[in-house]
Amino acid sequence: MNEYNFWDDKINKIVSEKGFLNIAHECLDSHLPDRRKQIAIRYIPSDWNLNKPEIKEMTFEDLFFFSCKFANALKHLDFKKTDVLFSLSPRVPELYVVMLGTLRMGMIFSPLFSAFGPDPIFNRMKVGKGKIIFSLASLFRKKVQPILNQLPDLKKILLIDDDGSLKDIQGAIDFHDLLKNSSQDFLLEKTLPDDVALLHFTSGTTGEPKGAVHVHKAVVYHSESGKEALDLKPSDIFWCTADPGWVTGTSYGIISPLTLGATLLIDGGEFNPLRWYQILSHFKINVWYTSPTALRMLMRAGEELTRQFDFLHVRFASCVGEALNSEVVKWVKLNLGILIHDNWWQTETGGIIICNDSQLAVRPGSMGKPLQNIEVQLISEYTGDKIIFSKVGEKGEIAIKKGWPSMFVSYLNREDRYKKCFTGDWYLSGDLARQDEDGYFWFIGRKDDVIKTSGHLVGPFEIENVLMEHLSVLEAAVIGIPDPMIGEVILGFVVLHKGISPSHELLLDILSLTRKKLGPAISPREIRFVQHLPKTRSGKVLRRLLKARELGLPEGDTSTLEVDYD
Repeated sequence: MNEYNFWDDKINKIVSEKGFLNIAHECLDSHLPDRRKQIAIRYIPSDWNLNKPEIKEMTFEDLFFFSCKFANALKHLDFKKTDVLFSLSPRVPELYVVMLGTLRMGMIFSPLFSAFGPDPIFNRMKVGKGKIIFSLASLFRKKVQPILNQLPDLKKILLIDDDGSLKDIQGAIDFHDLLKNSSQDFLLEKTLPDDVALLHFTSGTTGEPKGAVHVHKAVVYHSESGKEALDLKPSDIFWCTADPGWVTGTSYGIISPLTLGATLLIDGGEFNPLRWYQILSHFKINVWYTSPTALRMLMRAGEELTRQFDFLHVRFASCVGEALNSEVVKWVKLNLGILIHDNWWQTETGGIIICNDSQLAVRPGSMGKPLQNIEVQLISEYTGDKIIFSKVGEKGEIAIKKGWPSMFVSYLNREDRYKKCFTGDWYLSGDLARQDEDGYFWFIGRKDDVIKTSGHLVGPFEIENVLMEHLSVLEAAVIGIPDPMIGEVILGFVVLHKGISPSHELLLDILSLTRKKLGPAISPREIRFVQHLPKTRSGKVLRRLLKARELGLPEGDTSTLEVDYD
């Protein structure tokens, strides 16, 4: 049976039995009454330590009733199916209630990374036409209030930790008061498999961020891939360190483990090696899903710290977000006694596609092999209907045969861009890899110049726009430079207006602007003042040329250069 029939059979079976398919139902309702009293969420506050052990817990029953209350509140506020709710929140229990309640009501959930500045938030909410936003008052005041008059679609603002200073803002509602006055009676929109559920944004090389649209049937893949790729079992204590503002933090930080009856550990604190080791050991984590960047940061902290703890309860560990160095795999195994299993997927795939599962011998540096019922090939060339697949050992673009349920169904309002992602029945990932004689895949890099820093894909155009907002900047370009800790650091090049001279003070002022607008996660680490940017005759900046010159690599074809100013 091929993969298309396999997934269709599973989806059709659920729909024929229930008459609908809804992510929130699969995460919560399906576990009642068997797991009613089992802990679904174990939340560790930011000020937690072994001497201050207070934590917060919610059972599957708690989460079910709170999600019903939130869904009823949304209905009472006259929101409708397909309206978009944006969240701008750190990891707090209320966020999980909001996501599941939104999906229960049939609305669309779109998470934002809480470290974003006003500009990235505006760009995403403008495209998504968000009707409602959930946030902390402290975050809203700093990051959304400055752009509020540019968001005409926004009708309601749900806030926690409000000190009363936002009472004059039209549409602002206290989240806890809203839930307190809402019914917990069962409410579920009987969504169909192809009804839209999730909107995840991903940056491209040009233009505004793209909204990748996912539907309710994705939950079938989230569940199956969680079992296969992460070895998740019922009652496991599962820790996904990804922020819910990113697709990993929703697909595998919330949906997949809940469908499988696992307990989610949620850390409300910032990264700290000692804290992380304490969490892994004290809370007896069974399955751990993290990023190569985080593992390299643990390496930086040294081996001595690891000797204070044991991690014997960790049965399976995996990571995603960028290429995983073989040295990291070896270091973690030697010092923590944990074997890290790499895997590969994208915002557009919605779920893990290639992985080192528990039954596969790990080859450090390899992404592993495709999951069952998924067909992956490397394409070296395609023209029209003609496709040439790469041979063993040859470089090619990772391509996936259409049909898996978590595949994105569109880029919001960008149908032309969506169509370019496919050739025939194959989704083109834009990532390059090679496959060895045993079927293992080895990552090579991106086809385009999107920057991957700390596990996040960052579009240069978005950063360049902010650089050019500075009154002294005429032109700007950014590239990613390899970094052993975070994957790539962002390096900016700026051309100043005539008559303005470079200075250290000006440099600091420009950097300050980008941090304020974009947040520290996607701001340039360094900026260079240059006289000119290399461009094609049509005016397109050649970022690849900037990168090649920065790294001393071959420049490739420069025949289209307007003028070579090197």
